[in-house]
Amino acid sequence: MILSRYVTSYLCPDFPDHLLLFSCRTGAVVRVSLVTLEAARSGTLSSSAAEVLGKHGFLTPDRVTEREEMLSWFDRTNAQRRRAGVVAVMTRRCNLACPYCFEGGQAPAGDMTEETADLLVAMIGREYFAKGWRVDLDFYGGEPLLRPDLIRRIAAPLKAAGGGLFHGHLVSNGTLMDRKVMTELVELGIESVKVTLDGPPRVHDRCRPYGGGTGSFRDILRGMSEVADLVTVHVGGNFTRETWREYPALLDILRAEGFTPDRLGTVRFTPAVGGKGGKALPHFVKGCVTCEEPWLAEAELTLRDELTRRGFRVPKPGPFSCMIELASDLAVDANGACYKCPAFMGHEGYAAGNLHDGLTGIAPAYGRDIWKQEECFDCTYLPLCFGGCRFMELVGKGAVDAVSCQREYLGATLEAMVCRANIPSPALRAPSPKGRGATIFPSP
Repeated sequence: MILSRYVTSYLCPDFPDHLLLFSCRTGAVVRVSLVTLEAARSGTLSSSAAEVLGKHGFLTPDRVTEREEMLSWFDRTNAQRRRAGVVAVMTRRCNLACPYCFEGGQAPAGDMTEETADLLVAMIGREYFAKGWRVDLDFYGGEPLLRPDLIRRIAAPLKAAGGGLFHGHLVSNGTLMDRKVMTELVELGIESVKVTLDGPPRVHDRCRPYGGGTGSFRDILRGMSEVADLVTVHVGGNFTRETWREYPALLDILRAEGFTPDRLGTVRFTPAVGGKGGKALPHFVKGCVTCEEPWLAEAELTLRDELTRRGFRVPKPGPFSCMIELASDLAVDANGACYKCPAFMGHEGYAAGNLHDGLTGIAPAYGRDIWKQEECFDCTYLPLCFGGCRFMELVGKGAVDAVSCQREYLGATLEAMVCRANIPSPALRAPSPKGRGATIFPSP
């Protein structure tokens, strides 16, 4: 067994004579001595050390075997997976007018019909519940709470038929949340809601105004306060080069308003994607079209530090699975058309069938397997990327004809993410060839 190609090494902040190794294949972190690292590279580890390091993804039998394992990564994942992530658009209508909305101007403009809602319920029962699979269904929009009747029409039979397999979630702008409606939806299996706050009020209200131009920030906080004890509230935010420095002020406002880390689920901020000449979002030119924009690494690391410093949970780096590569995942538009990613809804050539006539499988236009090329196989970061965000390619070029490479971004951010992580107490120890300990910190 030798060291995997997909392992990075960094100086250990607290142990100068040790290194931190990070497995891009598993998200595990290990602290090892230099002697242990050299033994792993040369294939001379003791059997006990090799067993522990191998178990957590740091070793491979040989390069040929590892390449074959990577080639079949999603084949194995899909064969073993027993759950599905489904996104369903209740309506394309929205009471906000966010400039970066990827549905802006897209057809269809209306609501899901009751017939289509019933077909969605039947499809989930047939394709997933009949196999005993868990289903996480995101009720999406537009603004889904413009049609709570449709949410109830779908959730009620799924909860009754699913036998505990149905888990419902809302992706809402938060302005229409109230305790009465959410209490009803919780009884039907809705467990969480994700809202978006794009910075403190002076920034958010400019980025996410109502159609008439007034701000929405205070209405969202009101909605959050009414439902925070009923469902898990996740907070997202879409920053740009001009706005990301304002986000620490938002975190302070959340805490001051009583939304402390123990009252919220995840809090995660991501860059807004913009057009800059691309075909997908020609109306919004202030966002990212590539992870290589130099300001992005600074923004991501700074915001992670600000979240951690205030006690909010941040995701740890680990293998990436885009729903495009996951056979069971699906996005259903309001008219019943099915896609492999909600960002592609309405774009010609990306539909994978519809609820009325049947599913046809993934459309080639998504660039599935586009990462299966030598340059990607040679990249240490492949398991964290697998070709990157296909929508960024669509926005930047109008088609998914290449990978959205994250090599520069991960090279600039991963060390800080690993080394600044709050590593727990040692879970496993294995002796190195010289008797020095190798401490494994499994990914949570």
